[in-house]
Amino acid sequence: MSNVPEWLTNEQESAQLARMLAANSSSSLESLAAESQAITLRRFGRTMTLYAPLYLSNFCSSGCAYCGFASDRKTRRRRLEEGEIRRELTAMKKLGISDILLLTGERTAAADFDYLQRSVAIAAEVMPRVSVEAFPMSVSEYRSLAEAGCTGITIYQETYNRERYEALHRWGPKKDFIERLETPARALEGGIKTVGLGVLLGLSDPVEDALGLYRHVRQLSRTWWRAGLSVSFPRMRPQTGGYEPPFPVDDHFLARMIFAFRIALPDVELVLSTRESPAFRDGMTGLGITRMSIESRTTVGGYDDPENAEKGQFEVFDDRTALEFCRALRERNIEPVFKNWEPAYNGPSGGKVTANQL
Repeated sequence: MSNVPEWLTNEQESAQLARMLAANSSSSLESLAAESQAITLRRFGRTMTLYAPLYLSNFCSSGCAYCGFASDRKTRRRRLEEGEIRRELTAMKKLGISDILLLTGERTAAADFDYLQRSVAIAAEVMPRVSVEAFPMSVSEYRSLAEAGCTGITIYQETYNRERYEALHRWGPKKDFIERLETPARALEGGIKTVGLGVLLGLSDPVEDALGLYRHVRQLSRTWWRAGLSVSFPRMRPQTGGYEPPFPVDDHFLARMIFAFRIALPDVELVLSTRESPAFRDGMTGLGITRMSIESRTTVGGYDDPENAEKGQFEVFDDRTALEFCRALRERNIEPVFKNWEPAYNGPSGGKVTANQL
């Protein structure tokens, strides 16, 4: 389409990944797993970084067909106020959590930038690492978030298929494909140190989405090569609204995708959430994934008062406690890492650096 950037359709860029993901690939799953495991051990050691999500608000202005927070869902809307945020953080600290991801829906009057910025500042008082998964923002807004203590953002394109994207995002600001595509670069320009990318597997052809995701990572790494980039592999889970994914992804393909990304992107952090089953997450331990969520509550107010929390954005599959999950990691000779970030490193990064400046 006319305003889609050339890099997004550059087949040569992703040829290696395409070969590994092909149905008739000459690489067996076992051989990919062995190569991925060797790279992971060499680059990351026997460690697993752990984080947890904190849902600040379930207000949303968009109509994403697949989301439990879409504006036409009948769930009760609420946001956490300052005292509630502090109680949630206290409850999370008791679980050992030091690395959190703050989440909201798309921008609304109830949960706007000022609200998010205040929430980041509150979280940064007690958590060494605070990241955000929220609505797209301007460069100046991202710089303000970084100054408040935000170290990273996560923003999924959901699908890189333009036609599918426009059909799935029925109304609201999220319907703008290009605006969302350009958001990670704006965040990095604004001084955010780490950016997490991903697609929601099940919405479109998974191979096409995997190749688009890979090209996006490569494009960002050329300009923002000092930034920390990560890739997530979320699959559709049951949610309010009952959306059924038209392109279901099985365990075999997801494992192949993870191994292929590790081989093609040896230094990029690969993330797997509690959307996945305990068995699958345990199976991926040490083979390519280097970051996982634990004790996830997808509800607003799910840590301090879980009994009265509203229904979450989606159903969690791996509901093990932090203690149970860490025990499973250690049984596989993997050391759980709750904290690997010092607050002294917080604040905006120096921005773009080109080869001519070195």
